[in-house]
Amino acid sequence: MTRDPHNHEMANLRHVEVDTGPGSRFAEGQRITWISVGVNIVLTTMQIVVGLIAHSQSLIADAMHTLSDIVADAFVLVANRKGAEAADADHPYGHGRYETAASLVLGLLLAGTGAGILIAAASRLQDLGSAPPVGVAAMWAALITLAAKEGLFRYMLVTAERLRSPMLVANAWHARADALSSLVVAAGIGGALLGFNFADAVAAIIVGAMIIKAGLKFTWDAIRELIDTGLSVEEVAAIRHTIAATPGVLSMHELRTRRMAHQVLVDAHVQVDPRISVSEGHRVAESARRRVLGSHPEVLDVLVHVDAENDLLGNAAVDLPDREMLLGRLCELLGANPPEFSRTTLHYLGNRVEAEILLPAGYADEAALARMQQRLQAGLADDPWFSRVRLHQEVAP
Repeated sequence: MTRDPHNHEMANLRHVEVDTGPGSRFAEGQRITWISVGVNIVLTTMQIVVGLIAHSQSLIADAMHTLSDIVADAFVLVANRKGAEAADADHPYGHGRYETAASLVLGLLLAGTGAGILIAAASRLQDLGSAPPVGVAAMWAALITLAAKEGLFRYMLVTAERLRSPMLVANAWHARADALSSLVVAAGIGGALLGFNFADAVAAIIVGAMIIKAGLKFTWDAIRELIDTGLSVEEVAAIRHTIAATPGVLSMHELRTRRMAHQVLVDAHVQVDPRISVSEGHRVAESARRRVLGSHPEVLDVLVHVDAENDLLGNAAVDLPDREMLLGRLCELLGANPPEFSRTTLHYLGNRVEAEILLPAGYADEAALARMQQRLQAGLADDPWFSRVRLHQEVAP
């Protein structure tokens, strides 16, 4: 039983209304991002002005880093709004990948900013003699920036982890990268004030390298998600245990997972008793699905495929004839017409078929049934399709 995301499951997801009201995930994401924008605008202005006045290249480099935060925040605001849109016909699982794309852009932006800072600082090291001395105001600006960035990081990270948003977590660590770079800037400016003229440029180089490292990490994490990298071994094991413990599930021979922003999509193949009804198999699948959704809040949806046997290495049953041809063969084996029967159930097991035939009450007496059984035994001895045929007769009311 395969649950198609473009029919039953899509119908459920398409009509889910995404909460954008006060206190919602969307509103919280927007709020902390706007706070970040406000803080970064103030800090960028201060760093550029003081950096130019105090002749501090590392402070100006840090200002460019802070300026990149404002651009990054703009990406986050747009992606957060798009990611909050409800699922539709073109995006049956929602728009969470907008957050992933934004994380990718943030990483590339960070890496590019760091490279520019590193190149500019390296150039200054080659011409230290003409560089003017660094002013004391630069130290105060660096310390103020350090305190503001560290406070912003802690506030944003707590909210981002509560919302389970990789994009917001990336943006929070962006602020931490700024805080660490401001610490390096403060150390470099301090060294310059003590007479080590190269310290400011060295600090700028270190800041650039730190920014590049952070950017590459976020870029790699986003790429891993975009290419559907699965969950960790521990997370997969937890989901596997939940499904395997579902009543009616005999075993599970395949489990695939992938992330979509802060949520997870799961595909599972479970094995059930091959002789239960389709409706009971569906119930087992739905029960497994609900158990995963209830026990793992990060999971958005679960697609459960029900198997009568382990088909991981292939399914020989697909090479067997369809029902119409098999019923014709039963006519030959029984010397009777299956449509006259109340019900004929076929079980495709391995490379053979088992059949269960329910005869109407009074269809045949004991002697006739015995003759049919003898005919079956003779015919099944070398039959290429059927391994077993069971005959049952309804009890008269």
